[in-house]
Amino acid sequence: MLPFSLSCENNKAAILDVLSRVFADRCKVLELAAGTGQHASWFASHLPQLCWQPSDITANLDYLQPRCEVYTGANLLPPLALDVQQRPWPLEMTYDAVFTANSLHIMGWNEVCELFSELGERSLPGLVFAVYGPFNYQGQYTSQSNASFDLWLAQRNAQSAIRHFEEVSALATAAGFMLLEDNPMPANNRLLIWRRRL
Repeated sequence: MLPFSLSCENNKAAILDVLSRVFADRCKVLELAAGTGQHASWFASHLPQLCWQPSDITANLDYLQPRCEVYTGANLLPPLALDVQQRPWPLEMTYDAVFTANSLHIMGWNEVCELFSELGERSLPGLVFAVYGPFNYQGQYTSQSNASFDLWLAQRNAQSAIRHFEEVSALATAAGFMLLEDNPMPANNRLLIWRRRL
């Protein structure tokens, strides 16, 4: 039995609808916090023009590896160990796109800052960065379910929290990115699309 995430299964089609458009002219994608590999294998199979590089922290590679190993295409690369806090990241930043889902609210805020700082220093001009997950706006939850989820996150790990859109957007701007899209998604999530300035 392969590792499985119900949320990945539920949101992959909606995310694909956006990625198929915003990654249409991309070639090489780095996925951060790839988890079970469900997104990586799904997007790689439906976007065959992309070379997809999944990554996660070392402790999670046992969950990521199995699904990547059974993928039969040639455009999904072997998973990489990557901790966003360990800089510089252990890879050549030749990617023209980065994707991450349901990660910013799991990371501590310092990790979120390190992520954007690394991309600001090392990403290619024009890189497209797609971030999926829940966000607060103007200091407010967008739904009662997100408020309950945030409470659950805090009980699980004091460093985790639903991030404020304005604070994340400020990090992105400081790193040289401009917001292209803020897409509403199912289950009170968003898919934010930034592009690194040329």
